[in-house]
Amino acid sequence: MVQIPPLSSIYEPALDQGLVPDFVLRRGIRHLLSRRVAQLQQADKVSYIKALKEREAIADNTKEANEQHYEVPTEFFKLCLGERMKYSCCLFEDGANTLNEAEVKMMELYAQRAGLVDGMTVLDLGCGWGSLSLFLAERFPNSKITGLSNSATQRESILQMAADRGLTNVEIITGDINYYAMDRTFDRIFSIEMFEHMKNYSALFTKISKWIKPETGRLFVHVFAHQTTPYDFKTEDDNSWMARYFFTGGTMPCEDLFLWFQQEVEVLDRWTVNGQNYAKTSEEWLKLLDSNKKKAMPILVKAYGEEGAYMWLQRWRVFYLSVAELFNYNRGNEWVVVHYLFKRR
Repeated sequence: MVQIPPLSSIYEPALDQGLVPDFVLRRGIRHLLSRRVAQLQQADKVSYIKALKEREAIADNTKEANEQHYEVPTEFFKLCLGERMKYSCCLFEDGANTLNEAEVKMMELYAQRAGLVDGMTVLDLGCGWGSLSLFLAERFPNSKITGLSNSATQRESILQMAADRGLTNVEIITGDINYYAMDRTFDRIFSIEMFEHMKNYSALFTKISKWIKPETGRLFVHVFAHQTTPYDFKTEDDNSWMARYFFTGGTMPCEDLFLWFQQEVEVLDRWTVNGQNYAKTSEEWLKLLDSNKKKAMPILVKAYGEEGAYMWLQRWRVFYLSVAELFNYNRGNEWVVVHYLFKRR
């Protein structure tokens, strides 16, 4: 994700009122990204990773993450996302011409890289609006798909969609990864853009490893990442717009970050997906939001009130635009998407 420049009393109201043209915003974001890259070249990666291992909690600010994204009315995201409600990077480079096709292409790739076959038990960690859970339930009808979400709103939405589609092999559990525990193991565990909300990966992998079937079980993780250097999203920073409104407590991993956390799991494979796929995804979300503004406003009024609705419409526009510019930087080679495949030690 990208952070907007110091949002003083001059900048932030202008953004909230939609007074900054997109071409100006894009140029400003690109300038900030070049500054961020220069800063990261001076960062102490080893000290940062050591600090992650010493964090008390697996995840910070889980309540804020819910409020910022996952407790926003589902109807709003239906106006922005593709038909499968995939709120993460989609795959355009494999022949997909539309957002809907790109959603499916990426999820097919997950199943292929994870070695998923029908009849396996599956856990979808941080299952969002159920895009992957429902997709796998359709494609692998003899598999039992369990999703874990931090959001009661999402659970209700997913179960309703499963019922509408006649799917009986879907189970959704609501729980906070910091505290949730279960005495079950799975053939395959998937986590799509959840690890970016985490901090202590040692504790996280220790917990998840107990849910992976010994010997044959696998964990597949999809994260966005900087190519070399991890960092935090801090609300106290001058450039804190993204952290305050959309990614409080978030982490930007780097491509090789999880190689440093193999005490309880072992990396079997790793793949890098060019960031331009995410840039294209977010551009498509922005187009959909712009084309559905009239439908979106009553939903935003319900969520944010009369005075806050237009402001949050603009913030969501800036968010999608910022994501697009971030992942398009350096032709998609600076910020990327990484896939990991693990087994239990």
